[in-house]
Amino acid sequence: MSRARNGWVLPVSLLLGLLLGLVPLPGILQPLRPYWLALVLAYWLLEEPEHMGLGMSFALGVLADLVFGGLLGEQALRLVVMAFILDRFRARMRFFPLSQQALVIGVLLVNDRVISAAIHVVMGAPQLPWLYWLAPLLGLLLWAPLHFALDTLRLRRRG
Repeated sequence: MSRARNGWVLPVSLLLGLLLGLVPLPGILQPLRPYWLALVLAYWLLEEPEHMGLGMSFALGVLADLVFGGLLGEQALRLVVMAFILDRFRARMRFFPLSQQALVIGVLLVNDRVISAAIHVVMGAPQLPWLYWLAPLLGLLLWAPLHFALDTLRLRRRG
């Protein structure tokens, strides 16, 4: 059975991932904000690598840097590193059950925090509080529902 692809899901999901990073949260929840853009990007890198690669990851990261008002190139670097690792291990990860994929995504999100912390050290910027290191755990827990939701939208038949 052939399923139709819904081309609008990719740009809308990336835009939504970008916008979810801008939603204001109460101070106590701010450190727990998952890196939505990285989660959505990871999905597309695994499922549609012909539409998403290192160049698109870099461009998306620069856009995110501009939108979030951070250090220009920081998110671009973080997303390109994640995209490179996912591209390298994509063939293996696609055969992992969602629980194991979630663990890999969690490790990649921790790696993202390490890169961010290293950039802050090099730039002399203040380090984020230790609670920010819990956000990758939340990203790990959100991977399966996000994967299911995007798969459903991407593979749904056009009526």
